[in-house]
Amino acid sequence: MPFSLTPKDQSFYTLFSDSAQNLVAATDVLGEFIHDHARRRELADRLRDLEHAGDQSTHAIFRQLNSSFVTPFDREDIYSLASHLDDVMDYVEAAADLVVLTGLGTLPAEMSQQTALLQRAAETTAEAMPRLQTMKGLPDYWIEVNRIENEADKLYRRLLSRLYSGEFEALEVLRLKEVADQLEEAADAFEKVANVVESIAVKES
Repeated sequence: MPFSLTPKDQSFYTLFSDSAQNLVAATDVLGEFIHDHARRRELADRLRDLEHAGDQSTHAIFRQLNSSFVTPFDREDIYSLASHLDDVMDYVEAAADLVVLTGLGTLPAEMSQQTALLQRAAETTAEAMPRLQTMKGLPDYWIEVNRIENEADKLYRRLLSRLYSGEFEALEVLRLKEVADQLEEAADAFEKVANVVESIAVKES
């Protein structure tokens, strides 16, 4: 075990945990948003507030990174992890915003399934963030997130196939695809978070 006279900054673990918990809240609100047509504007506003909170968490990590002399792991990994967590939040908020802006009504069942996968990825990620401090039990996390992302990819392809089947009008296809793309990007961003965590664990092993 290497010894250092300068203690490593431990605050990053709490900051990452807070950021991940914000994603749990956001994906839960998105789950309500998908089904509750009457409250969509209200729920979109809640997501916007959570997106602002996510930005604040990300900026707090960056400020801490700039002011810390010794970090618990590579600075590049801290920056990358914070950025990808922020990306998830941006994509989730954008998906809801597009639904409201384009006036979409009932959404395909596949989008509800996409959202359920995002909720699972968020919960798994939030459970994993505190483990960065000990680096224990992390392989199960990134394996599960990779599995979720693979499932999300297959679901996205099935949704595209349905959108292009002639069931929907051309303009609605464009609107729905934009939303589906944002949800797919969110799943991809969760996987990128997991990949950074895996990289950190390998370097620290």
